[in-house]
Amino acid sequence: MGQAWGCEVPEIYDNYDEIGCLSEGLAVVAKNDKFGFIDKNGQLVIALQYDTVSDFHEGLAGVYQNGKWGFIDKTEKIIIPFKYDYVLDFKEGLVSVKKGDKWGFINKQGKTIIPFVYDTGGKFVNGLVRVEKNGKWGLIDKTGKAIIPFKYGYLEKFSEGLAGFIQNGKWGFIDSFGNIVVPAQYDYAYPFNENMAGVEMDGKWGFIDKTGNIIVPILYDNAHYFSQDKAEVKLNGETFYIDQQGNRLP
Repeated sequence: MGQAWGCEVPEIYDNYDEIGCLSEGLAVVAKNDKFGFIDKNGQLVIALQYDTVSDFHEGLAGVYQNGKWGFIDKTEKIIIPFKYDYVLDFKEGLVSVKKGDKWGFINKQGKTIIPFVYDTGGKFVNGLVRVEKNGKWGLIDKTGKAIIPFKYGYLEKFSEGLAGFIQNGKWGFIDSFGNIVVPAQYDYAYPFNENMAGVEMDGKWGFIDKTGNIIVPILYDNAHYFSQDKAEVKLNGETFYIDQQGNRLP
């Protein structure tokens, strides 16, 4: 086995224009603008016949042919017919698919579980997915029920239990039950990492905790994520690291 870009790839590269990472035991390959799959030994398992493909997830892969997407299994059997304009990957038993200009969700039998009413697709995480509808973002469960109502200008991915959201041009944080934990008051906000989030106000940066308390004063010209208990900041043209109490590190 080989390593490429931090992933595992088959050792055999001969005769292919492209080779992807192994996903569920198979890797995407391409030759002469046609795509298929090989196993970890380099054996061609699914013929080079598709216009493009996605990796296998939960036993199925999205494949594109004659202008439409469908899904196949690892035996090359067509499980979901070629009728969608775009597809994402299966996650938690459902996949987001696009028909026309709207997105919905289907199961592995191709049954529509959540109707095609959304402006964006997404992948479920812990039974929830963020999507956009009529220009506003919210969070739905696997029945399509809105857990966070569609009233936000944007909704970030959840990180450490909270998601950044935009309301009236300002950023705040919300939990997965729809409770606003940090009111929308910042010009920008990074996702939480190591229980801290970088926030910008009036061109200056600092850090807040998950209750919204300002832990590191908002006085820096720039700031980044905390990683291993330190964050890179910039002040008066000088770049250095601080700890989670805002102390400058040597």
